Amino acid sequence: MEIRSHILASNTLLNFVGQGLPLLAGLVALPLVIQGLGPDRFGLLSLAWVILGYFSVFDLGLGRATTKYVAEALGNGEEDQVPRIIWTTVTMQGLLGILGTLVFVAITPMIADQVLNISPEFRAEAISTFYLLALSVPLILISSSFSGVLEASQKFGLVNAVRIPSSFLSIVLPLLGLAMGYQLPGIVLLIVISRVLSLLALIAFALRTFPTMRKYSVQFSLLSQLLRFGGWITVSSLAGPILVYLDRFLIGSALSMATVAYYTAPFEVVTRLWIIPGSLVMTLFPAFSTLGMTHREDLQLVFVRSIKYLLLATGPLILILLFFSNTILLLWLGPEIAEQSSLTFQILLLGTLVGLLAPVSSALLQGLGRPEILAKLYAVEIPFNIVLVWVLVQSFGIEGAALSFALRASIETAILFFLSSKFLSLPRRFVVENGLGRVVSILGVLAALLWIASMMQGVPLQIGIVLVAMVSFVLATWAFAFDEKDKKILVSMTGRLSSIMPGGKG
Repeated sequence: MEIRSHILASNTLLNFVGQGLPLLAGLVALPLVIQGLGPDRFGLLSLAWVILGYFSVFDLGLGRATTKYVAEALGNGEEDQVPRIIWTTVTMQGLLGILGTLVFVAITPMIADQVLNISPEFRAEAISTFYLLALSVPLILISSSFSGVLEASQKFGLVNAVRIPSSFLSIVLPLLGLAMGYQLPGIVLLIVISRVLSLLALIAFALRTFPTMRKYSVQFSLLSQLLRFGGWITVSSLAGPILVYLDRFLIGSALSMATVAYYTAPFEVVTRLWIIPGSLVMTLFPAFSTLGMTHREDLQLVFVRSIKYLLLATGPLILILLFFSNTILLLWLGPEIAEQSSLTFQILLLGTLVGLLAPVSSALLQGLGRPEILAKLYAVEIPFNIVLVWVLVQSFGIEGAALSFALRASIETAILFFLSSKFLSLPRRFVVENGLGRVVSILGVLAALLWIASMMQGVPLQIGIVLVAMVSFVLATWAFAFDEKDKKILVSMTGRLSSIMPGGKG
């Protein structure tokens, strides 16, 4: 199966839109939902959103394993293996989902009475809500397998044709339920029904893509291989959030909850930036799995150029946020947050500039069948990170927490890049020939121009210098960082996008 660069680029853009549009919709709808439900019911709905989002962690990594091994089969010309892989994972996901439903139903009264501080008047509503959520466990797990098979074949247009409406409905249906006079269980029921429809759409798209899947074919001998890969993915999925959110708990313990707010505000901006590498990695993981080590030169090319494009996409945005952090926080959250959080924001952004590159290496290692490397790295990081965060927070406050994030992100990125380079036998000349060094130099010049702009007095002058800097960045990138292959990819992407815009020929 051939992996074309313009397809990877287009699919990355599709994934970005698929994640970004629901986020924007949420910003508009959220105040209306909060006002309509009230704080208690909205608190329960927010828990429902979290549960729906994180149920997939408990699929034992089989969704990711589906993508990996279907892509690998396609790369080896073994399309006849696809039905066996998908139906084996779907069957296992269905069994795990039913088990998850039974467990969740059993512990719901305990959660309502002992874990959550729920007012007596909302207890019955909360229990009904959680019972309905329990029914969605099999839907979510099975959906991950069917979306996995579409991702493996680079059908991200179809994946996002389901993901975008599903994400929108999770946001819009509470408003519809409120308009119809529903209480929280009725609203959650609407969301569960929308998940049923999403699953049916994924199944239909998967059957259309692979008609041989119409025949049910299970091969349980594949389970050990799938579960071995998926188990390490599960470890990474559980350990990753601990590393990301641990600092907030330690700040609250060592300092105060008010200080947590000063740290969380800039950190939330930083986490939104992860949509960009996340969109790319969703595309790269099946591509790396498809290519495998038998196509080493293609792997090297995709790996290096992905890092280059990621730097070009995120670098200017991060640098603008870095040099104008105080102004941005002042306009967005007010003078108190800006005064307390500006330096923290800058340190977090420096760590992010480097850390955003780590997911490319992670996708490569997992795509090559080595998911245990990332899982073991996380396992080693957690205890060291606890000590590092605690010491730095005690010494420097929230700036210390930001510094620990920047240090961890930089070290993690360096280790993963080193390991990926070793697996690929990546020659230094290959990095130079593909323009990675030139991109870093161009970003350095852009940083200097933005620093000059930040030192100027007067908003019009600052805006003028920033515009000149950005135009210069684009021209320099086109002239010095892009080769003919890059330019063809960009032109091809532009043509594909124009064809789907209103008035286009597509």
